[in-house]
Amino acid sequence: MFAVEAKNLKKTFKSKDGDVEAVKDVSFHVNQGEIFSILGPNGAGKSTTILMLTTLLRVSSGSGTIFGLDVEKEDRNVREKIGIALQDTGLDNLLTGRELFFTTARLWGFSKTDAETRTSELLQLVGLEEAADRRVKTYSGGMKRRLDLGLSLVHKPDVLFLDEPTTGLDPGSRRVLWDEIKRLRDGGVTIILTTQYLEEADELADRISIIDNGLVAAEGTPDELKALIGGDVITFTFNSDNEVKKAQQLIENSETEKNQLRVTVENGAEKIPDLLKHLSNNKLEVVSVTANKPSLDDVFLQVTGYRLEGAAEEEKLEEEVSENE
Repeated sequence: MFAVEAKNLKKTFKSKDGDVEAVKDVSFHVNQGEIFSILGPNGAGKSTTILMLTTLLRVSSGSGTIFGLDVEKEDRNVREKIGIALQDTGLDNLLTGRELFFTTARLWGFSKTDAETRTSELLQLVGLEEAADRRVKTYSGGMKRRLDLGLSLVHKPDVLFLDEPTTGLDPGSRRVLWDEIKRLRDGGVTIILTTQYLEEADELADRISIIDNGLVAAEGTPDELKALIGGDVITFTFNSDNEVKKAQQLIENSETEKNQLRVTVENGAEKIPDLLKHLSNNKLEVVSVTANKPSLDDVFLQVTGYRLEGAAEEEKLEEEVSENE
């Protein structure tokens, strides 16, 4: 039995301009004890898929199950097995972290003694012991994300849904949260993680489903997805877009992006000299050239035809960190 299974999930919203298909046809399964990442841009249908699987949004058609429990027909039993940390958290800023954990535990039916014990366990788990008695409004963005993560674990769920948990966090806070997520997986919790960050999916996920425009574009382990590229990626950089277009006519099966030309070949490093010579003989000057193993960025570009927005944000954050070091 799968921990989570989605079969031909669809969600259509009514609007004054007609029906809007937020999720057109999404199917996947998640094994118990793994991290499964749903990767895609804003508006791809990631969050809508999560809302359906967590009983927060009705399914238009198709089905979803949590350990065999139907999310539509057995919603109460499903909610007992899952924890949810959505992108937009509704934390009470006037309470302290300790008070929030204790109150949440009591709402889940814990006795006072057990609620106090669970509060201490979770404060330690998410690294908020020192800030436990501070009001939540004084917490940083990263601390609030860890608090929200801890609150979703109060009732010891079997499956944890995380909807873009690190959006807007600096690289340091993001990695702290990654460590927490890995620890939970190692402790036996099944995790479904939506993200628009390629590095995040590559770092955390046992398997990845790339969703684009409400459909699954590709699925597999990070290595399986990268193997779809079938070779090394050589990138040539030119001074102008015009030179790139001329170079594309000279090199078969190449792709252009701004002032760069990309081609996938076997043994990339060995092919560079001949390709450079070919370009030079045609009076094209190459500013720089690199050869790399395929990345998830390359995979996403190949299966969707465009780059993921989160990739640019990752590069920007990394540059800011380098400048500050």
